[in-house]
Amino acid sequence: MAATPIPRHIKFILAGLMLSVFMGMLDGQIVATSLPKVVTDLGGLNLFAWVTTGYIIAASVITPLSGKLGDLFGHKRVVMGSIGVFMAGSLASGLAGSMHQLIAFRVLQGLGAGGLVTGVFAILGALFSPRDRAKYQSYFAANFAVAALAGPAVGGILSDHLGWRWVFFINLPIGIAALLMLGLLLKLPVIKRNPVVDYPGIALLSGAIVTLILFASWGGSRYAWSSPVIIGLGAATVLIAALFIAVERKAVEPVIPLRLFQDSTFSLCAALGIIGGAVFLGSVNFLALFAQGVTGASATVSGLVLLPMMFGLVASTMITGQVISRTGRYKWFPVASMAVGLVGVSLLATMTADTSRVVACLFMILLGIGSGLSQQVLTLAAQNSAPMRDIGAITGTVTLARQAGTALGLSVFATIFYTRLGHQLPKHLTPALEAELAGKGGASSLASTHGLSPALAHAVSSAYADALTPVFIATIPLLATGLVIALFLKNVPLQKAERGAPAAAKPEPQLAHANESDKD
Repeated sequence: MAATPIPRHIKFILAGLMLSVFMGMLDGQIVATSLPKVVTDLGGLNLFAWVTTGYIIAASVITPLSGKLGDLFGHKRVVMGSIGVFMAGSLASGLAGSMHQLIAFRVLQGLGAGGLVTGVFAILGALFSPRDRAKYQSYFAANFAVAALAGPAVGGILSDHLGWRWVFFINLPIGIAALLMLGLLLKLPVIKRNPVVDYPGIALLSGAIVTLILFASWGGSRYAWSSPVIIGLGAATVLIAALFIAVERKAVEPVIPLRLFQDSTFSLCAALGIIGGAVFLGSVNFLALFAQGVTGASATVSGLVLLPMMFGLVASTMITGQVISRTGRYKWFPVASMAVGLVGVSLLATMTADTSRVVACLFMILLGIGSGLSQQVLTLAAQNSAPMRDIGAITGTVTLARQAGTALGLSVFATIFYTRLGHQLPKHLTPALEAELAGKGGASSLASTHGLSPALAHAVSSAYADALTPVFIATIPLLATGLVIALFLKNVPLQKAERGAPAAAKPEPQLAHANESDKD
């Protein structure tokens, strides 16, 4: 039986949604490449880390809030508003005259970026039936791959030939195209409700997210885990989270409706999101570290070394989406994700200084496949488990769970690595090699072993390999726990027709007469 053709205007809407997400994803990649030139121009080397940290905090805070605001006021408004805020932040960042200004404008950008992913996937939930949604959500994995692969090259070209300010200005034409497509063509049905904004919940959730991100970012790096600052941030996170839960129990329209956690599918998807974020996203930095610190690859080459993992992720995500779209069943994909990931990290834990790049790439492919098997499935399953009126809150909460897992995973794994490296380096360095390494600025200043003498390169790469092994070993119990959790997921068949909402594949006139209150 032939598939129902997609109306042309729906294709343009999908293109607008993909451009919106692509803009946010690309920005993170190209800005990182241009930061050295930004510091050279604006100064403020002691502040440059906040260019990224401020962006991440703002995006993390707004992610769950944008979902709930979309449920209350319309997801189209939230997405278009997020695009507008992101463009304003991009323009202001490109015109920044100091590092302080740039950090402030990057926070504005982050507020826009945080609303994009949640809003876009909530719109997909409103437009398409769950089974069709599985297919279309998988396309966004390719979007992510293109942004990740093209970002560093685009950032380098713009910075070298047009100046670092164009790293931000490039977002403007992309944003304008997305606004035109969505503004002119997207019309959504609206579930009528009397919006009541949960201001105390918003304030408390924002505070908990900020303290959690700072706790994860600073712990073990800027401050020792036992320092008063980190202990204070951890205690503040727990206290504010407890107050948030107490407030949400009484709120009329809570930011994160606690009743959602009564559904086991939603709760399990949130838990798997935390584990997946920690392992599949938190470990990527350490794979790049293996390529540079152990195999001696340059930053550019290490990016190429990670290509197989990205291809594995995209391929498995696309295939998963197509299969779920045809069968309507999803349970065994998260199970397979945890199982394949478990095999992948176990193999990565066996790598030594003598492991070839080819073998390492094969192991990375497995990790990428494991990641792709659950990349969009968790959001899809969670959306399928609750009413349409909460689709934004559902999407935002699952996304936030993944972000929290990534931040915590990065922090814990970094602590494991640097602690282990401090113990391993003295074992591999002779006094002469220690003196040579000190002349190079020490191990912390090495971006790669490229250019070191053969003896020093081998000693450093051996220490790096030995330090990375416990990082991958630490992911094994996490994935094993995830595997057990995934087995408890209910295999609820995905519907072909959305509950109470028209599917995008229905005739165009039906969409054209959707509730006009969601038009901008």
